[in-house]
Amino acid sequence: MTYRQRLSLFIFIDSCIVITAIFFSRFLVDGTIHVFSFPVVLSAIVILLSHHFLSFQFHLYKKAWEYASIGELISILKAVTISIFIAAVVQQFFVQSIQFRLLTITWLLNMSFIGGSRFCWRMFRDSYLNKVENKQRTLIVGAGSAGMMVARQLKKTNEANLLPVAFIDDDCKKHKLDILGIPVIGGINKIEATVKELVIDNIIIAIPSLSKKELNKIFLECAKTTAKTQILPMLEDLVTGKVSVKQFRDVQVEDLLGREPVELDIISISENITGKVVLVTGAGGSIGSEICRQISKFDPKQLVLLGHGENSIYLIEMELKETFKNTKIEFIPIIADLQDERKMMQVMSTYQPDTVYHAGAHKHVPLMEANPEEAVKNNLIGTMNAAKAASWNGVNTFVMVSTDKAVNPTSVMGATKRLAEMMIQYMDSESKTKFVAVRFGNVLGSRGSVIPLFKKQIEKGGPVTVTHPDMVRYFMTIPEAARLVLQAGALAKGGEIFVLDMGEPVKIVDLAKNLIKLSGNSIEEIGIEFSGMRPGEKLFEELLKADEVHEQQIYPKIYIGRKSEIYLKEIEDLLSTFSNLDKEEIREKLLNLANNKVAPQTKLTLTV
Repeated sequence: MTYRQRLSLFIFIDSCIVITAIFFSRFLVDGTIHVFSFPVVLSAIVILLSHHFLSFQFHLYKKAWEYASIGELISILKAVTISIFIAAVVQQFFVQSIQFRLLTITWLLNMSFIGGSRFCWRMFRDSYLNKVENKQRTLIVGAGSAGMMVARQLKKTNEANLLPVAFIDDDCKKHKLDILGIPVIGGINKIEATVKELVIDNIIIAIPSLSKKELNKIFLECAKTTAKTQILPMLEDLVTGKVSVKQFRDVQVEDLLGREPVELDIISISENITGKVVLVTGAGGSIGSEICRQISKFDPKQLVLLGHGENSIYLIEMELKETFKNTKIEFIPIIADLQDERKMMQVMSTYQPDTVYHAGAHKHVPLMEANPEEAVKNNLIGTMNAAKAASWNGVNTFVMVSTDKAVNPTSVMGATKRLAEMMIQYMDSESKTKFVAVRFGNVLGSRGSVIPLFKKQIEKGGPVTVTHPDMVRYFMTIPEAARLVLQAGALAKGGEIFVLDMGEPVKIVDLAKNLIKLSGNSIEEIGIEFSGMRPGEKLFEELLKADEVHEQQIYPKIYIGRKSEIYLKEIEDLLSTFSNLDKEEIREKLLNLANNKVAPQTKLTLTV
């Protein structure tokens, strides 16, 4: 019905109830059919007019009664009570006496029938309009306000095709109670038994404020069942209206990191970016492209997208132009090879960037073991070319993306990254440009990471291949990694190696098991095989060496290393001779330099 039709219907219903109630009250009080006396008629008119006036004041005619609850009942109570009180005042003024019994019964009848007329529609809708045939039986984990919102939403709509049949909550005070007619069975440890007993098809985790560690614990219990597990959207998305309470999402592997994502103060970054020229190398890669997305939010004057692969640069350019089409940002795609010193100098000279984020590098460990000369060319010579061009052209800040594999490296990739760190620290001591590096662990979902590989293996029916049952890694999300890089640029004073507090490392085999469960399969169906460690791999990664550890945080969750040892002469010798060496000789020299296995008199130490 339209609002006008609803208003007319409610006024008509309420008028009938009010008039009938007072005359019926007279009949009950005096036991006579002669109900039309002056005091009664006067009271009927006063109550009727007062009720309609108060109904407008308390918005009773604007309520959506299919959602009626305690708030609506209180509004009815106010309107009925005040209208009876006004009638009592009028009786005292015109008749010099108040008919208390008449007005009391009238109040009871009005409350019963006016309230009942509203709530009976909700009962009719819940009982008959929302049929429960073919609905999936659903267990809601969390009997708090969010869980009640979910249950109420599911009960009043057919869209989600879910029927809430039970709650699970660790609050002992709620156990064995009914909330919205739904029983609270018990704590998290009852999930598996409840799913079997009540034949549950779907589990919804309805605790938006849940920490990663707690979510992981709940998910492991849910994973013991065959029920599909979903989660309520983020609390901020619910509050801002981005999603509704019935838009559940599947649990993602990012939800199971076991720690909270590090949220950095990106507001402070704007001083380095807004209205400035920014250049990103490796702009088409996983990290580089996300850095570009984050940078664009701060409205730079120009964003230079430099990369070697034309397709990846084309894709990120088109994406940014579409996403930020209402801004004045100029996106400049540049196809260039970091190994081309002349080209790098030309690009820096032409665009004069204020800040350079150096994300271009070879990062695949086994591939670099097989091709160490290419790791030297891209990760060392490429970094040196970019750094020299930045220094020569007066760039304010140069931020290099590094890796935890640079700590006590056992791989060519890690060794070249460690030597690249040394090079930019030396450059910082010789240049007005502030040179810094940022180390972090494995990035979830980035190209070459284990997540896409595991997903493909699961799609093919398995098995999932894990190198070693005890292998552990630090993990972070792509946006988190990009924000850390930007924050390092804002904090840079020169020469630092910034390290993110990555929390507890994650076992790769546990990650594989979680991905299998998240895909709706069992570990027995897919299977896990251990393939053995690949060349250059370690069982665990470190973020800082023992002699680098600096316990004080310079920013929440961010540390810097105490000092760095620089082998400039040896690095220069390697770069001038590596083309004459075989792969094993290159690898040996890289690892010796990166792990400080050189003569003491040739090393240069720089405190940072």
